[in-house]
Amino acid sequence: MSRQNTNTLVRLLLASPVIFGMFSAYAAEQATTADKPAADKSAQMQKVEVKGQAAAYDARRDDTATKIVVNQEEILRHGDTTLGEVLKRLPGITVGGVQGRGGDVRMRGLGNGYTQILLNGEPAPPGFSLDQVSPEMVERIEIMRAATAEYSTQAIAGGINIVLKRQVQTAQRELKTGVQAEHGAYGAVSTFQLSDKSGKMSYAMSGNLLYGRQDRPSHIVTEGYDAAGREVLHRVADDGNRGRLLGIGLSPRINWNIAPGEVITSQNFINIARSKGDAPETVVTSLGAPPRYVATATDAENKMEMLRSDLSWTKRLEQGAKLDAKFGVNYAHRDSKVGQQQYYANEVLALDRDIANDVTEKGWSSTGKYSRPVGDGHAIALGWDGAYSLRNEARLQLETTTVGAPINNRDEGFDATVRRLAMFAQDEWSVTKQWSVYFGLRWEGIQNKSEGNSYAAIDNKSSVFSPVFQTLYKIPGSKNDQLRGGITRTYKAPSLAALVPRRGIASNNSPTTPDTMGNPQLRPELAWGLDLAYEHYLPGGGLLSASTYVRHIDDITHSRVFFIDGLWVSMPVNDGAANTRGIELEAKLPLRQMFPGWPALDLRANVSRSWSSLSMVPGPDNRLDQQTPLSGTFGFDYKFDGLPATFGGSLSFQNGGPVRISQNQYGYAGVKRALDLYGLWKFTPKVQLRMSLANTLRQENVTASTYVSGDGSRLTDTTFTPTFVQVRAMLETKF
Repeated sequence: MSRQNTNTLVRLLLASPVIFGMFSAYAAEQATTADKPAADKSAQMQKVEVKGQAAAYDARRDDTATKIVVNQEEILRHGDTTLGEVLKRLPGITVGGVQGRGGDVRMRGLGNGYTQILLNGEPAPPGFSLDQVSPEMVERIEIMRAATAEYSTQAIAGGINIVLKRQVQTAQRELKTGVQAEHGAYGAVSTFQLSDKSGKMSYAMSGNLLYGRQDRPSHIVTEGYDAAGREVLHRVADDGNRGRLLGIGLSPRINWNIAPGEVITSQNFINIARSKGDAPETVVTSLGAPPRYVATATDAENKMEMLRSDLSWTKRLEQGAKLDAKFGVNYAHRDSKVGQQQYYANEVLALDRDIANDVTEKGWSSTGKYSRPVGDGHAIALGWDGAYSLRNEARLQLETTTVGAPINNRDEGFDATVRRLAMFAQDEWSVTKQWSVYFGLRWEGIQNKSEGNSYAAIDNKSSVFSPVFQTLYKIPGSKNDQLRGGITRTYKAPSLAALVPRRGIASNNSPTTPDTMGNPQLRPELAWGLDLAYEHYLPGGGLLSASTYVRHIDDITHSRVFFIDGLWVSMPVNDGAANTRGIELEAKLPLRQMFPGWPALDLRANVSRSWSSLSMVPGPDNRLDQQTPLSGTFGFDYKFDGLPATFGGSLSFQNGGPVRISQNQYGYAGVKRALDLYGLWKFTPKVQLRMSLANTLRQENVTASTYVSGDGSRLTDTTFTPTFVQVRAMLETKF
């Protein structure tokens, strides 16, 4: 274990007595109350009962299917501009990539697409990214640690459901405008909310406008060693990444109450983005042979438009039955142009490359559910979930040279269709007042077909039956303690990009920077999972929770590097089985609600530890690629007495370390720490100023990729990416 990791664990161990000390004090207070005379107990019980009736329904506490619900207040607390920044603070969730810059969202430390992202309960449409959603557009976030039959069971690690705002309670007019800065690059953001009711109709419109610049350099150190361990190659590549982005998002919706118990809702999501940037690279070789191209200048321009429109119908029937149906269409278009100039030594222009890529994706989806209570304590539901997507892509690559450099002109096009159909049945049964169980069965089939002018036609089909069981047991004699359990069958289907055998060309081909290619023979990854949890609820929304999970995954997919026709090529393959397990601890401590007279300080903390191993990869460190072994977050919110001000922050960390990906491939990720702070000042009940500092630690991000040949020689690329403080100020006004 590294010194940095040891220090992190020491800090956690030092902090744990404080957290558990407060819990012990609270438990002692409860025990003292329990020893009071019967009359006092009766009065106290009456008070608790009245408070319970007034409290809102708590989905996390009362639903049989385990989920964590994050409300809008928590989503907006730090003034984040993207959902990725919000998610990184939530229990059991980590974000890949460089800290403070977004990335793929992971649950249980698992990357590589094991986490299912849902938008309003449906799999996110093609081309969708969490960075396209403004936090102001979101009503709540549901984190589902175990799969349910109603939603897609492509959720080996779990699922995250982004629920856009739907219900309109009162008229609302809200405008937020602000500025942000990072490393001398400035930006501006503005969001608005409009909503109102008129008779049987209500409407709402959410929107955001974002303009930003970025300047994010990095450098890559390439080292080569022979079989005897002598260094034979040393290069340093300095990379730049400068650009600007303009984004516009709209989310209009309309609700019609056409009859008692019957509602039609139109929900739409529109996003438009434009970006330009340049990425120069210069390579200096101090030992060994230089690469083919010692410098590259890249200019890129991207345009993106995305639309999703859903029309849903809900009708309440006799005997408590309910029918929900929804039909949606989606459209996405991306147009990118890249210009690249690559140079030999002495600034000799060797290759001039122009790449134009045009992608259109469109399709439709349909979901429905019939539910009704049956017998004593049963809630039965039957439903369907289907989607069709058509993708058209054209790629034109033209290269010219005046010095005889090898050229690769390509004019490629391909069409692809994805068909998905699922049917499910589920029963939530309240066996007793303390015990409820959930049974579900889902069948889901997917077909990917594709044809292109540079590869043979492919037709990849797969289907999976997924039984699901979850249970909730409220411990008798306690209103605050409960146990959860679940057994699930989940899977991960190969993506279209992983199936299509088109060649992606690397500028300087090597074992650590290979060409890429899909594999049309990929099979789904199938998993069995077990989840267990203990939850203890505290006054004022407090919580102590401990959970554990186990997953066994067959036919795991990971990328392997092959040497084909004189070039290195990375290709996804099915390769054996994997076992992963982990524990998660979470605490939410609203101190004033727990201890009257204490400061108005809310504390929250979570820690996750994960392990995994691959059957076909020798150890040590033969864990799943991109898995985060250790992660955690500590946060606080303090409301000043006598002042209209709140101050808070969160410290998050992720421990990477070495990983053996395959027989010859190794990776490494350094420890990532991020400290975010915010302050809120309310001038009036309708006007407030929110200030935030993100990534205040400015920790350098370090990753590495290594390839070891059969003779023992090895090549390593280590990427060092400096990070910077992000400053934001947002004025929030309600009318």
